[in-house]
Amino acid sequence: MRLERLTVNKIKIFLTSDDLHDRGLSKDDIWKDSIKWHQLFHDMLEEASEEFDVEIQGSVAVEIFSLQAQGMIMIITVDDNIEEEEEILFDGFLEMQVRVEGCENLLYHFESFEDIIVLTHRLFSLQVSGGSLYAYNNQYYLLMNNLDPSNIEKIAAFLSEYGSPSILSTHVLAEYGNLIIENKAVETILKYFK
Repeated sequence: MRLERLTVNKIKIFLTSDDLHDRGLSKDDIWKDSIKWHQLFHDMLEEASEEFDVEIQGSVAVEIFSLQAQGMIMIITVDDNIEEEEEILFDGFLEMQVRVEGCENLLYHFESFEDIIVLTHRLFSLQVSGGSLYAYNNQYYLLMNNLDPSNIEKIAAFLSEYGSPSILSTHVLAEYGNLIIENKAVETILKYFK
């Protein structure tokens, strides 16, 4: 499980499929709103509270993004009306509003272009081509879509080895990112970087 503070009142939690399995949960437990899920959610909030030295109270909105075989990302937003300096207090009760979205595409971000070069060689070994490459905020983003469903788990595993799943919206990326290669990223990079 990885935690990241996005803003004063927003925290990102990335749970891999292994994290869920280790805790005895499946994605179905989350969608069904099971008791095990509620316990895990409270444990994650306590860990986030300790990690970022804040206490959480009141109502929170939870957005869950399924990442195919990789697990899920949760964005937890605590009441939007808090001030920058104001502390968030935890009283043991939280009101949850859960919105669930499944991802149809795999979008990963990479620190260096060299990681993408090595990745494209690995993807080519799976006979995977396509993808669009973007640059945004000093990082590279590879959007893989129209993938063979039988290969998605392997492709996601390779992508995770060299990059990190991104929660950035493809619409934001298209609007504000710089498109480097459209629809043929894997084969184009292989052509120029053998």
